[in-house]
Amino acid sequence: MDALLFNFHDIVLIMTSYQCALFALLLLVIRRERRFSNTLLALFLFSQAAIPLDILINFGEGFRSWSIETSPNLFFVFGAAYWLEGPLLLWYTRSLTREGFRISRRDLWYLLPFLLAVVFEYFSYWQFDSETKTAMLRGENLTTGSMFDHLLGLARESLRVLFGVLCLFEVRRCRRQIRDNHSSIEKIDLTWLLVLIWGFLLVRIWALMINLAVGLAQEWQLQLDIGAMGLFSNYAVFVLVSAMIFFSLSYSSMFEGDGHKVEKSGEDVSSDQEQDANGEPEIDLELAAQIENYMREEKPYLVPALTLEQLSGQLQVSRRLLSQTINRHFQCNFFEFVNRYRIDEAKRMLREPQNAGLTVMEVMLSSGFNTKATFNSFFKKMVGMTPTEYRRLNCEARAGSEKGAIEPS
Repeated sequence: MDALLFNFHDIVLIMTSYQCALFALLLLVIRRERRFSNTLLALFLFSQAAIPLDILINFGEGFRSWSIETSPNLFFVFGAAYWLEGPLLLWYTRSLTREGFRISRRDLWYLLPFLLAVVFEYFSYWQFDSETKTAMLRGENLTTGSMFDHLLGLARESLRVLFGVLCLFEVRRCRRQIRDNHSSIEKIDLTWLLVLIWGFLLVRIWALMINLAVGLAQEWQLQLDIGAMGLFSNYAVFVLVSAMIFFSLSYSSMFEGDGHKVEKSGEDVSSDQEQDANGEPEIDLELAAQIENYMREEKPYLVPALTLEQLSGQLQVSRRLLSQTINRHFQCNFFEFVNRYRIDEAKRMLREPQNAGLTVMEVMLSSGFNTKATFNSFFKKMVGMTPTEYRRLNCEARAGSEKGAIEPS
C-alpha cells in the first residue's frame, strides 16, 4: 500500500490512544486493591482511548479517505465515548470520596445523553446502507455541517465541562467532610484526583471553544485557524495523559487502601430531639460541657490520628450528635476543634521552664500534631505568631519578672 495514511499529528493521536488503553489494562490486571474504583478509572481511560481514534477517523487527512473506502461503519463508533466519559469520571470521583459508593438507579440518569445520542446516530446514519453512508461522508467536512450539528457538538462539549465541574464540587464536599471527621488530614491526599479532574476539565473547555469557533467561522465568516486549535488540543491531551501516568507512579497511594475516603455520615439523631426556632436540633449544653471536660481531662487530642468516630465511641454518643454539637456550639469543624486543644497544649509546653530543653519539633509531636506545616500554620492563625516567637517572648517576660523580683527595693 503506497498511500500515506498517517502524518506526525496522526501519530500523536495514536500514541494518546495507546497510552490510555495501556494504562487502563494495567489498572485492571495489576491492581488488586480498590477493584471498583480502578474499574471505573479504567473505563474512563478506555473512553479517552476511543476519542483520539474518532478524531483520527473523522479528521485525519489521509486516514479519513481510507476509512471511507474501507468501511463507512468505522465512523461514529468511537464518538460515543464523548458522552460516556463525563459520567465515568464523576462515578470514579465519587468512588474515591464516598464510602461504600455504588452506582444507583439515580446515577444511571447520567447515561441519558449517551442513549439519546445513540438513537440520533441510528436514525441519522446507521439505518442507511453502505453506499448512502459513503455518499454522506464524502459530502461532509468540518465547515459544511448544519446548524443543528454545531449545536449538538456544542451541547456535547458543554455537557463534558459540566461533568468536570460536578467532579470539582465532589472534591470540595469531600474536603469539607474530611475536616468534619479527621483531626489530621495530611495523609489524606487528593492531589492525584485534582490533577486528573482539572487536566481534563481544561481540555474540555478548550474543546468547547473550538466548537464555538467552528460556529463563528461558518455563520459570520470569521477567519479562525480552527485546525491549529484542534492540533493544540490533541497535543495537550497527549501531554496530559503522559503526565498523568507519570504522576500516578509518584502518587501511587491514590490506588492503595481506602484511607482517603470520607467516613459514613453516622447514625441519625433521634427524631424526638427538640428543635430550635430555625428547625435545627437544640444544642445539648450538658453534652457540650461533657465534651469540653473530657477534652481537658483525658486529652484525647494527643493521639495524632484521632477521628470523630473514635471520639464519639469514647464519649458514648452518636457520631452525628457529636458532630452537630461541635459545629453549632463550638462554632467549628472537628479538625479545628481538636487542633485548638493541641495549640493550647503546645502553648503550655512552650511557656513552662522545665520544657526549655525541648525543641519546637518535640513540642509539636507531644501536643498531637504530626506535621510541621499544619502545626505552624494553625499556631500562627490562633496565636498571631510562630511557636519560636511565642517561646522567646515568654522567656523574655519570665526573665524580666525574675529580674524584677531579685532587685532590692
